[in-house]
Amino acid sequence: MSTHEQLHKLGLFDARVPRYTSYPTAPHFSSKIGATDVTNWIAQIPAHSEISLYLHIPFCRRLCWFCACRTQGTSTLSPVAGYIETLKAEIDLLVAQLPEGVTLSHLHWGGGTPTLLSPDLISDLAQSVLSRLPMAPNGQFSVEIDPSEVDMERLDALVAAGMNRASIGVQDFDPAIQAIIGREQSYSQTSNTANALRDRGIKSINMDMLYGLPQQTVQGISESVQKLLSMSPDRVALYGYAHVPWMAKRQALIPTDTLPTPQERLALFETARDLFVWDGYAEIGIDHFARPDDGLAIAAKNGTMRRNFQGYTEDNNGTLIALGASAISRYPQGFAQNNPSTSGYQASIRSGNFATAKGHCFEGEDLLRSRIIEELMCQFKADIPALGVETGTPPGKLLALGQQVAQEFQQFVDFRNGRLGIRPDGRPLSRVIARGFDAYDQSKARHSQAI
Repeated sequence: MSTHEQLHKLGLFDARVPRYTSYPTAPHFSSKIGATDVTNWIAQIPAHSEISLYLHIPFCRRLCWFCACRTQGTSTLSPVAGYIETLKAEIDLLVAQLPEGVTLSHLHWGGGTPTLLSPDLISDLAQSVLSRLPMAPNGQFSVEIDPSEVDMERLDALVAAGMNRASIGVQDFDPAIQAIIGREQSYSQTSNTANALRDRGIKSINMDMLYGLPQQTVQGISESVQKLLSMSPDRVALYGYAHVPWMAKRQALIPTDTLPTPQERLALFETARDLFVWDGYAEIGIDHFARPDDGLAIAAKNGTMRRNFQGYTEDNNGTLIALGASAISRYPQGFAQNNPSTSGYQASIRSGNFATAKGHCFEGEDLLRSRIIEELMCQFKADIPALGVETGTPPGKLLALGQQVAQEFQQFVDFRNGRLGIRPDGRPLSRVIARGFDAYDQSKARHSQAI
Protein backbone atom coordinates (compact mmCIF):
# COMPACT_ATOMS: atom_id res chain seq x y z
CA MET A 1 0.00 0.00 0.00
CA SER A 2 1.43 3.40 -1.01
CA THR A 3 1.92 6.21 1.50
CA HIS A 4 -0.95 8.18 -0.05
CA GLU A 5 -3.21 5.13 0.22
CA GLN A 6 -2.29 4.78 3.89
CA LEU A 7 -2.98 8.48 4.48
CA HIS A 8 -6.35 8.07 2.80
CA LYS A 9 -7.16 5.04 4.94
CA LEU A 10 -6.43 7.08 8.08
CA GLY A 11 -8.84 9.79 6.99
CA LEU A 12 -6.52 12.57 5.80
CA PHE A 13 -8.59 13.33 2.70
CA ASP A 14 -11.91 13.30 4.53
CA ALA A 15 -11.11 14.85 7.90
CA ARG A 16 -12.03 18.40 8.88
CA VAL A 17 -10.01 19.47 11.89
CA PRO A 18 -8.93 22.66 13.68
CA ARG A 19 -5.75 24.44 12.68
CA TYR A 20 -4.83 24.46 16.37
CA THR A 21 -3.58 28.01 16.61
CA SER A 22 -5.05 27.77 20.12
CA TYR A 23 -6.35 25.13 22.49
CA PRO A 24 -9.17 25.03 23.15
CA THR A 25 -10.12 26.52 19.80
CA ALA A 26 -12.24 29.68 19.53
CA PRO A 27 -15.59 27.89 18.95
CA HIS A 28 -15.32 26.61 22.52
CA PHE A 29 -14.97 30.06 24.11
CA SER A 30 -17.89 31.12 26.30
CA SER A 31 -19.44 34.34 27.54
CA LYS A 32 -18.46 33.41 31.10
CA ILE A 33 -15.22 35.31 30.51
CA GLY A 34 -15.65 39.09 30.52
CA ALA A 35 -13.99 42.44 31.12
CA THR A 36 -13.51 41.80 34.85
CA ASP A 37 -11.46 38.68 34.15
CA VAL A 38 -9.31 40.56 31.64
CA THR A 39 -8.72 43.38 34.11
CA ASN A 40 -7.57 40.87 36.74
CA TRP A 41 -5.34 39.01 34.29
CA ILE A 42 -3.66 42.22 33.15
CA ALA A 43 -3.02 43.23 36.76
CA GLN A 44 -1.16 39.92 37.32
CA ILE A 45 1.39 40.62 34.58
CA PRO A 46 4.76 41.06 36.34
CA ALA A 47 6.14 44.58 36.49
CA HIS A 48 9.05 45.29 34.11
CA SER A 49 8.24 42.19 32.06
CA GLU A 50 7.77 41.84 28.31
CA ILE A 51 4.49 41.19 26.53
CA SER A 52 3.40 40.88 22.90
CA LEU A 53 0.79 43.21 21.43
CA TYR A 54 -1.45 42.70 18.40
CA LEU A 55 -3.54 45.48 16.84
CA HIS A 56 -6.41 44.38 14.60
CA ILE A 57 -7.48 46.78 11.84
CA PRO A 58 -10.55 45.17 10.21
CA PHE A 59 -10.92 47.38 7.14
CA CYS A 60 -10.18 46.74 3.47
CA ARG A 61 -10.59 48.85 0.35
CA ARG A 62 -11.62 45.64 -1.39
CA LEU A 63 -12.92 42.42 0.11
CA CYS A 64 -11.02 39.44 -1.27
CA TRP A 65 -13.42 36.56 -1.80
CA PHE A 66 -11.07 33.88 -0.47
CA CYS A 67 -10.54 35.61 2.88
CA ALA A 68 -12.20 34.27 6.04
CA CYS A 69 -10.94 37.05 8.35
CA ARG A 70 -13.34 39.41 10.09
CA THR A 71 -13.12 42.48 7.86
CA GLN A 72 -15.38 45.11 6.33
CA GLY A 73 -15.08 47.15 3.16
CA THR A 74 -14.75 50.91 3.07
CA SER A 75 -14.31 53.41 0.27
CA THR A 76 -13.21 56.27 2.56
CA LEU A 77 -10.94 56.70 5.56
CA SER A 78 -13.65 58.28 7.70
CA PRO A 79 -14.75 55.08 9.51
CA VAL A 80 -11.12 53.97 9.74
CA ALA A 81 -10.10 57.21 11.45
CA GLY A 82 -12.95 56.80 13.96
CA TYR A 83 -11.90 53.22 14.62
CA ILE A 84 -8.29 54.28 15.23
CA GLU A 85 -9.49 56.75 17.85
CA THR A 86 -11.30 53.88 19.58
CA LEU A 87 -8.20 51.69 19.32
CA LYS A 88 -6.18 54.45 20.97
CA ALA A 89 -8.77 54.59 23.76
CA GLU A 90 -8.38 50.84 24.25
CA ILE A 91 -4.63 51.34 24.48
CA ASP A 92 -5.31 53.91 27.22
CA LEU A 93 -7.46 51.36 29.10
CA LEU A 94 -4.73 48.75 28.81
CA VAL A 95 -1.90 51.02 29.94
CA ALA A 96 -3.96 52.18 32.92
CA GLN A 97 -4.19 48.56 34.14
CA LEU A 98 -0.68 47.36 33.31
CA PRO A 99 1.98 47.23 36.03
CA GLU A 100 4.87 49.63 35.57
CA GLY A 101 7.80 49.06 33.28
CA VAL A 102 6.13 46.65 30.82
CA THR A 103 7.73 46.62 27.34
CA LEU A 104 6.93 44.96 24.02
CA SER A 105 8.87 41.99 22.71
CA HIS A 106 6.60 41.87 19.65
CA LEU A 107 4.18 44.34 18.10
CA HIS A 108 2.10 43.23 15.12
CA TRP A 109 -0.48 45.10 13.05
CA GLY A 110 -2.87 42.83 11.17
CA GLY A 111 -6.22 42.95 9.50
CA GLY A 112 -7.87 43.63 7.28
CA THR A 113 -5.42 45.94 5.62
CA PRO A 114 -3.21 47.96 8.00
CA THR A 115 -1.63 49.70 5.01
CA LEU A 116 -5.03 51.23 4.31
CA LEU A 117 -4.12 53.82 6.96
CA SER A 118 -2.83 57.19 5.80
CA PRO A 119 0.72 58.19 6.80
CA ASP A 120 -0.70 60.47 9.50
CA LEU A 121 -2.87 57.70 10.96
CA ILE A 122 0.10 55.31 10.91
CA SER A 123 2.27 57.79 12.82
CA ASP A 124 -0.51 58.67 15.25
CA LEU A 125 -1.30 55.03 16.11
CA ALA A 126 2.35 54.03 16.49
CA GLN A 127 3.00 57.03 18.73
CA SER A 128 0.00 56.14 20.90
CA VAL A 129 1.44 52.67 21.49
CA LEU A 130 5.18 53.19 21.67
CA SER A 131 5.17 56.36 23.75
CA ARG A 132 3.73 54.30 26.62
CA LEU A 133 4.75 50.75 25.76
CA PRO A 134 8.25 50.95 24.29
CA MET A 135 9.85 48.13 22.38
CA ALA A 136 12.18 45.89 24.36
CA PRO A 137 15.77 45.48 23.13
CA ASN A 138 15.69 43.43 19.93
CA GLY A 139 11.90 43.77 19.82
CA GLN A 140 10.07 43.05 16.57
CA PHE A 141 7.49 45.38 15.04
CA SER A 142 5.80 43.70 12.08
CA VAL A 143 3.01 44.84 9.76
CA GLU A 144 0.88 43.02 7.17
CA ILE A 145 1.43 44.69 3.78
CA ASP A 146 -0.94 44.64 0.80
CA PRO A 147 1.12 45.61 -2.29
CA SER A 148 -2.04 46.90 -4.01
CA GLU A 149 -2.85 49.13 -1.03
CA VAL A 150 0.44 50.81 -0.13
CA ASP A 151 2.65 53.58 -1.45
CA MET A 152 6.07 54.97 -0.63
CA GLU A 153 4.68 57.58 1.77
CA ARG A 154 2.96 54.92 3.87
CA LEU A 155 6.05 52.71 3.84
CA ASP A 156 8.11 55.69 4.97
CA ALA A 157 5.68 56.30 7.82
CA LEU A 158 5.81 52.65 8.92
CA VAL A 159 9.62 52.58 8.87
CA ALA A 160 9.80 55.89 10.74
CA ALA A 161 7.43 54.40 13.34
CA GLY A 162 9.85 51.51 13.93
CA MET A 163 8.59 48.68 11.73
CA ASN A 164 11.44 46.20 11.24
CA ARG A 165 9.55 43.19 9.81
CA ALA A 166 6.97 43.01 7.03
CA SER A 167 4.54 40.33 5.87
CA ILE A 168 3.34 40.47 2.25
CA GLY A 169 0.23 38.63 1.11
CA VAL A 170 0.74 36.92 -2.26
CA GLN A 171 -1.66 33.92 -2.49
CA ASP A 172 -0.93 33.09 -6.18
CA PHE A 173 0.48 34.95 -9.18
CA ASP A 174 -1.81 33.39 -11.80
CA PRO A 175 -4.11 36.22 -13.07
CA ALA A 176 -6.95 33.76 -13.75
CA ILE A 177 -6.86 32.48 -10.16
CA GLN A 178 -6.57 36.00 -8.82
CA ALA A 179 -9.75 36.94 -10.70
CA ILE A 180 -11.65 33.96 -9.24
CA ILE A 181 -10.62 34.77 -5.65
CA GLY A 182 -11.05 38.53 -5.99
CA ARG A 183 -7.41 39.36 -5.36
CA GLU A 184 -5.77 40.99 -8.38
CA GLN A 185 -2.15 41.72 -7.60
CA SER A 186 0.59 41.71 -10.21
CA TYR A 187 4.07 40.29 -9.84
CA SER A 188 5.55 43.76 -10.40
CA GLN A 189 3.43 45.26 -7.59
CA THR A 190 4.67 42.59 -5.21
CA SER A 191 8.28 42.78 -6.34
CA ASN A 192 8.33 46.57 -6.20
CA THR A 193 6.97 46.48 -2.66
CA ALA A 194 9.59 43.97 -1.52
CA ASN A 195 12.35 46.05 -3.10
CA ALA A 196 11.01 49.25 -1.53
CA LEU A 197 10.98 47.59 1.90
CA ARG A 198 14.57 46.43 1.52
CA ASP A 199 15.62 49.85 0.26
CA ARG A 200 14.29 51.21 3.56
CA GLY A 201 16.32 48.80 5.63
CA ILE A 202 13.71 46.11 6.31
CA LYS A 203 15.77 42.94 6.51
CA SER A 204 13.05 40.46 7.39
CA ILE A 205 10.26 39.87 4.87
CA ASN A 206 7.62 37.16 5.08
CA MET A 207 5.38 36.19 2.17
CA ASP A 208 2.10 34.26 2.32
CA MET A 209 0.97 31.81 -0.35
CA LEU A 210 -2.08 29.57 -0.60
CA TYR A 211 -2.46 26.08 -2.02
CA GLY A 212 -5.82 24.53 -2.79
CA LEU A 213 -7.16 27.60 -4.62
CA PRO A 214 -9.70 27.23 -7.44
CA GLN A 215 -8.22 26.07 -10.75
CA GLN A 216 -4.78 25.73 -9.15
CA THR A 217 -2.60 23.11 -10.84
CA VAL A 218 0.77 21.58 -10.08
CA GLN A 219 2.32 23.42 -13.03
CA GLY A 220 0.66 26.67 -12.03
CA ILE A 221 1.76 26.58 -8.41
CA SER A 222 5.29 25.70 -9.55
CA GLU A 223 5.39 28.87 -11.63
CA SER A 224 4.00 30.99 -8.78
CA VAL A 225 6.49 29.58 -6.27
CA GLN A 226 9.39 30.26 -8.62
CA LYS A 227 8.23 33.85 -9.06
CA LEU A 228 8.01 34.22 -5.32
CA LEU A 229 11.49 32.71 -4.86
CA SER A 230 12.89 35.31 -7.25
CA MET A 231 12.11 37.88 -4.53
CA SER A 232 14.07 35.91 -1.89
CA PRO A 233 11.70 36.22 1.08
CA ASP A 234 13.23 35.36 4.43
CA ARG A 235 10.30 33.13 5.32
CA VAL A 236 7.18 31.84 3.63
CA ALA A 237 3.82 30.73 5.00
CA LEU A 238 2.22 28.17 2.67
CA TYR A 239 -1.32 27.94 3.98
CA GLY A 240 -4.01 25.60 2.72
CA TYR A 241 -6.98 27.59 1.44
CA ALA A 242 -9.86 27.05 3.88
CA HIS A 243 -13.16 27.04 1.99
CA VAL A 244 -15.65 27.83 4.77
CA PRO A 245 -18.56 29.72 3.12
CA TRP A 246 -20.81 28.98 6.13
CA MET A 247 -18.50 31.27 8.12
CA ALA A 248 -17.18 33.63 5.43
CA LYS A 249 -20.21 34.42 3.24
CA ARG A 250 -18.11 36.06 0.52
CA GLN A 251 -16.53 32.68 -0.26
CA ALA A 252 -19.86 31.67 -1.82
CA LEU A 253 -18.65 33.70 -4.82
CA ILE A 254 -16.03 31.02 -5.45
CA PRO A 255 -17.50 28.06 -7.42
CA THR A 256 -16.92 24.88 -5.45
CA ASP A 257 -16.51 22.85 -8.63
CA THR A 258 -13.30 24.77 -9.38
CA LEU A 259 -11.63 23.67 -6.12
CA PRO A 260 -8.98 20.92 -6.14
CA THR A 261 -9.80 17.58 -4.51
CA PRO A 262 -8.04 16.73 -1.22
CA GLN A 263 -5.67 14.46 -3.13
CA GLU A 264 -4.87 17.31 -5.53
CA ARG A 265 -4.36 19.67 -2.58
CA LEU A 266 -1.72 17.34 -1.17
CA ALA A 267 0.03 17.23 -4.57
CA LEU A 268 -0.02 21.04 -4.72
CA PHE A 269 1.49 21.31 -1.24
CA GLU A 270 4.17 18.72 -1.95
CA THR A 271 5.13 20.44 -5.20
CA ALA A 272 5.53 23.81 -3.51
CA ARG A 273 7.31 22.29 -0.52
CA ASP A 274 9.87 20.55 -2.72
CA LEU A 275 10.65 23.81 -4.53
CA PHE A 276 11.22 25.69 -1.28
CA VAL A 277 13.44 22.96 0.13
CA TRP A 278 15.43 22.71 -3.11
CA ASP A 279 16.03 26.45 -2.89
CA GLY A 280 17.58 26.10 0.55
CA TYR A 281 14.66 26.87 2.82
CA ALA A 282 14.23 24.94 6.04
CA GLU A 283 10.85 23.24 6.40
CA ILE A 284 9.18 24.65 9.51
CA GLY A 285 6.19 22.90 11.08
CA ILE A 286 3.30 21.94 8.81
CA ASP A 287 3.26 24.93 6.47
CA HIS A 288 6.19 27.36 6.92
CA PHE A 289 9.60 27.66 5.30
CA ALA A 290 12.51 29.91 6.25
CA ARG A 291 16.09 30.71 5.40
CA PRO A 292 18.39 28.83 7.80
CA ASP A 293 19.54 32.11 9.39
CA ASP A 294 16.01 33.42 9.91
CA GLY A 295 14.81 33.70 13.49
CA LEU A 296 11.93 31.28 12.93
CA ALA A 297 14.26 28.60 11.53
CA ILE A 298 16.59 29.07 14.49
CA ALA A 299 13.69 28.81 16.95
CA ALA A 300 12.44 25.65 15.24
CA LYS A 301 15.92 24.12 15.38
CA ASN A 302 16.31 25.05 19.05
CA GLY A 303 12.87 23.72 19.95
CA THR A 304 11.60 27.13 21.12
CA MET A 305 9.16 27.85 18.28
CA ARG A 306 5.56 28.37 19.38
CA ARG A 307 2.15 28.61 17.72
CA ASN A 308 -0.44 31.36 18.16
CA PHE A 309 -3.26 33.02 16.24
CA GLN A 310 -0.79 34.37 13.66
CA GLY A 311 0.58 30.86 13.03
CA TYR A 312 4.16 29.84 13.82
CA THR A 313 6.23 32.35 15.75
CA GLU A 314 9.58 32.68 17.49
CA ASP A 315 7.69 34.67 20.15
CA ASN A 316 7.54 32.44 23.23
CA ASN A 317 6.10 35.18 25.42
CA GLY A 318 3.34 33.89 27.68
CA THR A 319 1.19 36.99 27.24
CA LEU A 320 -0.19 38.14 23.90
CA ILE A 321 -2.64 41.02 24.26
CA ALA A 322 -4.79 41.67 21.19
CA LEU A 323 -6.65 44.95 20.71
CA GLY A 324 -9.42 45.78 18.27
CA ALA A 325 -12.71 44.24 17.17
CA SER A 326 -12.74 40.40 17.34
CA ALA A 327 -9.10 40.30 18.50
CA ILE A 328 -8.13 37.32 20.70
CA SER A 329 -5.67 37.65 23.59
CA ARG A 330 -3.81 34.87 25.35
CA TYR A 331 -2.88 35.26 28.99
CA PRO A 332 -1.28 32.64 31.23
CA GLN A 333 -4.76 32.21 32.74
CA GLY A 334 -6.71 31.82 29.49
CA PHE A 335 -8.09 33.42 26.32
CA ALA A 336 -10.21 36.54 25.88
CA GLN A 337 -11.87 37.67 22.65
CA ASN A 338 -13.20 41.15 21.95
CA ASN A 339 -16.67 41.78 20.53
CA PRO A 340 -16.49 40.76 16.84
CA SER A 341 -18.88 43.56 15.85
CA THR A 342 -16.97 46.75 15.10
CA SER A 343 -19.84 48.88 16.37
CA GLY A 344 -20.27 46.76 19.51
CA TYR A 345 -16.54 46.87 20.17
CA GLN A 346 -16.42 50.63 19.80
CA ALA A 347 -19.44 51.13 22.05
CA SER A 348 -17.77 49.21 24.89
CA ILE A 349 -14.44 50.98 24.62
CA ARG A 350 -16.02 54.42 24.35
CA SER A 351 -17.96 53.72 27.53
CA GLY A 352 -14.66 53.11 29.31
CA ASN A 353 -14.84 49.32 29.47
CA PHE A 354 -12.89 46.51 27.86
CA ALA A 355 -14.81 44.94 24.96
CA THR A 356 -14.37 41.31 26.03
CA ALA A 357 -17.26 39.23 24.67
CA LYS A 358 -16.11 35.69 25.44
CA GLY A 359 -13.10 33.58 26.29
CA HIS A 360 -11.85 30.61 28.23
CA CYS A 361 -10.16 30.11 31.59
CA PHE A 362 -7.70 27.21 31.61
CA GLU A 363 -8.75 24.35 33.83
CA GLY A 364 -8.08 20.67 34.40
CA GLU A 365 -5.82 19.24 31.70
CA ASP A 366 -6.14 22.21 29.32
CA LEU A 367 -2.55 23.39 29.64
CA LEU A 368 -1.02 19.93 29.23
CA ARG A 369 -3.22 19.07 26.26
CA SER A 370 -2.44 22.49 24.77
CA ARG A 371 1.31 21.96 25.05
CA ILE A 372 1.14 18.43 23.63
CA ILE A 373 -0.83 19.67 20.63
CA GLU A 374 1.47 22.67 20.19
CA GLU A 375 4.62 20.54 20.30
CA LEU A 376 3.19 18.08 17.78
CA MET A 377 2.34 20.99 15.48
CA CYS A 378 5.71 22.70 15.97
CA GLN A 379 8.23 19.89 16.44
CA PHE A 380 6.27 16.78 15.37
CA LYS A 381 7.05 15.28 18.75
CA ALA A 382 5.87 15.63 22.32
CA ASP A 383 7.47 14.42 25.54
CA ILE A 384 4.29 13.91 27.58
CA PRO A 385 5.95 13.33 31.00
CA ALA A 386 8.19 16.40 30.58
CA LEU A 387 5.24 18.56 29.50
CA GLY A 388 3.34 17.26 32.52
CA VAL A 389 6.11 18.58 34.76
CA GLU A 390 6.17 21.88 32.84
CA THR A 391 2.43 22.44 33.27
CA GLY A 392 2.12 20.90 36.74
CA THR A 393 -0.37 18.31 35.48
CA PRO A 394 -0.16 14.56 36.21
CA PRO A 395 0.31 13.01 32.77
CA GLY A 396 -1.13 9.55 33.47
CA LYS A 397 -4.37 9.92 31.52
CA LEU A 398 -2.57 11.62 28.62
CA LEU A 399 0.04 8.85 28.52
CA ALA A 400 -2.75 6.35 28.00
CA LEU A 401 -4.20 8.60 25.31
CA GLY A 402 -0.79 8.77 23.66
CA GLN A 403 -0.74 4.99 23.50
CA GLN A 404 -4.17 5.01 21.83
CA VAL A 405 -3.01 7.55 19.27
CA ALA A 406 0.12 5.51 18.58
CA GLN A 407 -1.95 2.40 17.96
CA GLU A 408 -4.29 4.21 15.58
CA PHE A 409 -1.49 5.80 13.54
CA GLN A 410 1.18 3.19 14.19
CA GLN A 411 2.67 3.22 10.70
CA PHE A 412 3.35 6.96 10.98
CA VAL A 413 4.27 7.53 14.64
CA ASP A 414 6.65 6.29 17.33
CA PHE A 415 5.76 6.09 21.01
CA ARG A 416 8.44 5.22 23.57
CA ASN A 417 8.75 6.14 27.23
CA GLY A 418 5.92 8.62 26.96
CA ARG A 419 7.43 10.39 23.96
CA LEU A 420 5.24 10.58 20.85
CA GLY A 421 6.87 11.39 17.52
CA ILE A 422 5.41 11.80 14.05
CA ARG A 423 7.57 10.34 11.29
CA PRO A 424 8.34 12.53 8.24
CA ASP A 425 5.95 10.64 5.94
CA GLY A 426 3.16 11.09 8.51
CA ARG A 427 3.45 14.86 8.85
CA PRO A 428 0.43 15.58 6.62
CA LEU A 429 -1.57 13.88 9.40
CA SER A 430 -0.28 16.22 12.13
CA ARG A 431 -3.59 18.04 12.68
CA VAL A 432 -5.49 14.74 12.66
CA ILE A 433 -3.06 13.22 15.17
CA ALA A 434 -3.20 16.35 17.35
CA ARG A 435 -6.98 16.06 17.41
CA GLY A 436 -6.53 12.85 19.38
CA PHE A 437 -5.56 14.98 22.39
CA ASP A 438 -8.48 17.38 22.04
CA ALA A 439 -11.00 16.84 24.82
CA TYR A 440 -13.62 19.23 23.45
CA ASP A 441 -16.67 18.30 21.39
CA GLN A 442 -15.66 18.66 17.74
CA SER A 443 -19.28 18.54 16.58
CA LYS A 444 -19.83 22.07 17.89
CA ALA A 445 -17.87 23.64 15.02
CA ARG A 446 -17.24 23.07 11.33
CA HIS A 447 -13.57 23.10 10.41
CA SER A 448 -11.48 23.24 7.27
CA GLN A 449 -9.93 20.28 5.47
CA ALA A 450 -7.05 18.50 7.17
CA ILE A 451 -4.86 18.96 4.09
